[in-house]
Amino acid sequence: MFVVGLTGGIGSGKSTVAGLFARQGIPVIDTDVIARDLTRPGQPALDAIRASFGESVMQADGTLDRAALRRRVFNDAVARRRLEAILHPGIRRETEAALGRVKGPYALVVIPLLAETGGAYGDLLDRVLVVDCPEHVQIERVMARNGLARDEAVAILAAQASRAERLGLADDVIDNAASPEVLPAQVAALHRRYLELSATVS
Repeated sequence: MFVVGLTGGIGSGKSTVAGLFARQGIPVIDTDVIARDLTRPGQPALDAIRASFGESVMQADGTLDRAALRRRVFNDAVARRRLEAILHPGIRRETEAALGRVKGPYALVVIPLLAETGGAYGDLLDRVLVVDCPEHVQIERVMARNGLARDEAVAILAAQASRAERLGLADDVIDNAASPEVLPAQVAALHRRYLELSATVS
C-alpha cells in the first residue's frame, strides 16, 4: 500500500488536514491515538512507565497522568529518551499492524514527531506531507487552544524540531498560514496526486 506520513509542529493544523483526507475516504492512522491506547490501564507500556517514572506520573485511579508525564520529560532529554524507548517500539508495531488491516488506494499515517524520531518510520513511508505555518501563527493558535501564556507556547515550540527541519523532510507541503477555508482545495489536489502515485505501486 502507498503510505503518506503527515507531520507538522504543534498548532499547525495536522488534525484538521487529516480529517479532510478522511472525508475523502482515506484511512488515517494516528500515532498519538496509538500511544494513548498503549498507555491505558492493563497495558505493558503503562506498567513500564510506572516502573520508570514512579507514582508521580499516575492518577489515583491507576490511569496515566499525561500532564504530569509531559512536565517530567519536557526539559529532561534523558527522561524523554527513556519514555521514547518504552513507547516507540509499540507505536511502530501497532502502526504496521494497522497498515496491514486498512483498505484503500493509500493510507495516511499521522506522526507528529516524525522529525524527532531520527528516521524511525522512513521505511514505512512513500511520501512525507508537512503541514506548515509560521511559528508566530503556531504560537497564537496554541495559546488560544490550550489557554497557555505566550512563554509557555514558545517553550513548547522550542522543544520540538524546527520548522526548517520539518520542511527538510517534506515531499509535499500544505500551507496552513491562512484561514481554514483554503485547506480543502489543497487537500483535494494532493489527494488526486496520491491517487495517481498509488496507482503506480504494485
